[in-house]
Amino acid sequence: MNKNLTPRFIIIALVLAWAAYSLWPTVNYQMLSDEKIEEMREAGTLFDLESKIIKQGLDLKGGMYIVLEVDIPTLVSNLAINRDARLDSILADITIQLSNPEVDFFSLFEDLVTRDNLRITRYFHDLGGNTEDIITQLKEEADDAINRVLEILQNRVDQFGVSEPTIQKQGNHRIIVELAGIQDTERARALLQSTALLEFYLVKNPETTNDLLIQIDNILKGVESIEDIATVDTTPDSVAVVRPEPQIAEDRTISVSELFGDAPVAANIDVEDTAIVVDQRLFEEQPFKSLLRQYANEIAVPEANVYAVKKILDLPEVKDRLITASSKFLFGDKPISLEEVGGREENIFQLYNVEIEPELTGGVVDEAREQIAGQGSEISGQSIVILNMNSEGAKQWSRITGANIGRNIAIVLDNKVHMSPRIREKIPSGGTSIEGFADINEAKDIAIVLRAGALPAPVNIIEERIVGPSLGADSIRNGTRSVLIGLILVMVFVLIYYKVSGLIADFALMWNIVLVLAVLASLQATLTLPGIAGLILTMGMSIDSNVIIFERIREELRKGKTPRAAVDSGYSRALTTIIDANITTVIAALVLYQFGTGPIRGFATVLFWGIIISMFTAIFVTRTIFNSFTARKGLKRLSI
Repeated sequence: MNKNLTPRFIIIALVLAWAAYSLWPTVNYQMLSDEKIEEMREAGTLFDLESKIIKQGLDLKGGMYIVLEVDIPTLVSNLAINRDARLDSILADITIQLSNPEVDFFSLFEDLVTRDNLRITRYFHDLGGNTEDIITQLKEEADDAINRVLEILQNRVDQFGVSEPTIQKQGNHRIIVELAGIQDTERARALLQSTALLEFYLVKNPETTNDLLIQIDNILKGVESIEDIATVDTTPDSVAVVRPEPQIAEDRTISVSELFGDAPVAANIDVEDTAIVVDQRLFEEQPFKSLLRQYANEIAVPEANVYAVKKILDLPEVKDRLITASSKFLFGDKPISLEEVGGREENIFQLYNVEIEPELTGGVVDEAREQIAGQGSEISGQSIVILNMNSEGAKQWSRITGANIGRNIAIVLDNKVHMSPRIREKIPSGGTSIEGFADINEAKDIAIVLRAGALPAPVNIIEERIVGPSLGADSIRNGTRSVLIGLILVMVFVLIYYKVSGLIADFALMWNIVLVLAVLASLQATLTLPGIAGLILTMGMSIDSNVIIFERIREELRKGKTPRAAVDSGYSRALTTIIDANITTVIAALVLYQFGTGPIRGFATVLFWGIIISMFTAIFVTRTIFNSFTARKGLKRLSI
């Protein structure tokens, strides 16, 4: 091998190794059976694999495409203090004209108010003293409503376990929701249109939680009562939530069957041997608590164990025991990243043992707003959220806080705990503050969550498309067939027309496709049907570059140049033409990506990276192969 080509071959080998590494998770995932996928989901390892694969879009996998619209006229009507027929007439006129998505509600509202000489301050005097201020405040209320709807939808979609759902704004007051892989369309439609459920639960004390965990351990071991196991330590110090040194837990990996042993209840969990992380010190006597950890004197569950913990809590025997104890377990809304001993990072979810019935629901919350605590208080300068309740809520809140001073109360949205503040004193007015935020942005996000319990205006489904799994399968089958047919025809033509040089071009073409797919996997991109079209177009662009180069080389050979001189001259002369042609296509792809949405952006992504990679394979890879051939002594003729 020519020493001057060694760095080139090293680069090619490294790129090929990277492509294989990037695509292996996708190949591995496609080969998994449904049983194996369920097994990995229970072990908590499926999420890591799914995060590395090329995801399929709605048109390939099937599912739902929904466009939601917030009813802004109803929102404005609800905000009005003194409604009358004139205001209702204007809002009705605007509602008819809003069928055109290009129409802006507030511009139209301001025009009609001016045309009819309507005194807008009569209806919204609490929002400002003039028309301009009132319109500005109404816009802020509308934006706030959109944010609240987005929060609700995100919480709702989490219940489906959808991989990479698309939830985004369209225009001012519309939201696009794409749920790939959804089969139960009626349930999805109902959940997306329903309001989020905000609840306040009292958190059980550690001693009660400890006793309940011991009972669950005994159920898993087939023991009817605590007294039947002499070796079980039932003191509070034995529970995971109060261990003084949780950070030195001796974790090890076991299988599900080893966790449950031969207990009769194990038959209710339909799994084979799968990996779960347990605390070795607790495993033998406390199989359930061995799945748990301690975090800030609360129960926590490693991310890998969440699925197994949920399945245990869903067992009929465990459910019965929870009902008897008037308890239920709820997970925190987001993972917490911790650094373990040895520098490893681990994600955990907090687990709360709360009363089985909520003390209060979100329907009593009139307002939730973020602000900075004022001077003169213990938390001066900190970000807080202020809650205001209606009269009925104020009475209940006064009773709850007065009777439970010192206890924690969990703020729950859609069965996920967002926070669990401690009750410091009785709050008779129905107004309270929540503290402990990292910054004002976090406080603002929680305020949105708390306000999301009751939507200020209806949310209507204005467009809905169902893509069945059979249609998605047909799209994949037809798309794959088109790629293969196009690939074979191109490769055969180039091989016949350019002989051995055509074989080099075919090799570069295969490389081009593999590298594009590897880039998509690395970017965690979603492949759609337009993306497949972009892949087919990329094949043509890749061969086009090689055709330009080969024709230049042929011209140089006709002039009587040696093969090596013809190759050098051909690549030099073709380079400018290739760059000019590809740069214009790259610019078009960037424009499509910037201004397009959904499938258009998918097409633009594939096209952009396909062009970049085709230049690499045509200019760098094929040039390296040609140089290795022409470097041989005695080469008189080039097969082209």
